[in-house]
Amino acid sequence: MEVFEKLYQHFGPQNWWPAETPFEVCVGAILTQNASWKNVEKAINNLKQKDLLDPFKLYELPINALAELIRPCGFYNLKAKRLKNFLKVLVEEFNGDLEKLFALGLEKAREKLLRIKGLGKETVDSMLLYAGNFPIFVVDAYTYRIFFRHGLIPEEVTYDEIQELFMNNLEPDPKLFNEYHALLVKCGKTYCKRKEPLCEKCPLKELKE
Repeated sequence: MEVFEKLYQHFGPQNWWPAETPFEVCVGAILTQNASWKNVEKAINNLKQKDLLDPFKLYELPINALAELIRPCGFYNLKAKRLKNFLKVLVEEFNGDLEKLFALGLEKAREKLLRIKGLGKETVDSMLLYAGNFPIFVVDAYTYRIFFRHGLIPEEVTYDEIQELFMNNLEPDPKLFNEYHALLVKCGKTYCKRKEPLCEKCPLKELKE
């Protein structure tokens, strides 16, 4: 919580994830793999302009047309396949209704999503936290980098181990997990850069001392 408080005092609330609907969150979670959010927004705006940001419309859209529309986010052919894999399950098993999927509960919904080809833990947990409002902590490269550089996790550590560190030491509160993850992303992008980190300006610099 000390890390959270320092980040929150420095950056303020992040209001993340930027989306109008839970379905848009899920689409964004798939498109943002290895992509900047700026480019993901361009891809999502392409879908919105064509009035296609709907499970059934995207399900019926030919994959080549979908790939072309999401081109700005990079790896568009691969991501079109992954999006189609997700849509197949959502439409065919849950009638396009995310609420029905999330009604399975956190554990079963996570298992179901992780079985979809192309959806990894970070993507699935982003869907569950930001679209489903489940208390599950999302781990990404920024989380690892910040906590490793401050000696809070070892270099050889798994996604599950980092996730457990947060979930075992924080209240299971989706709002807290949402804000915490967003603040770590902000800190990583602003100060804890992969190359040439700006440690002297970082709100977490005291943790190193």
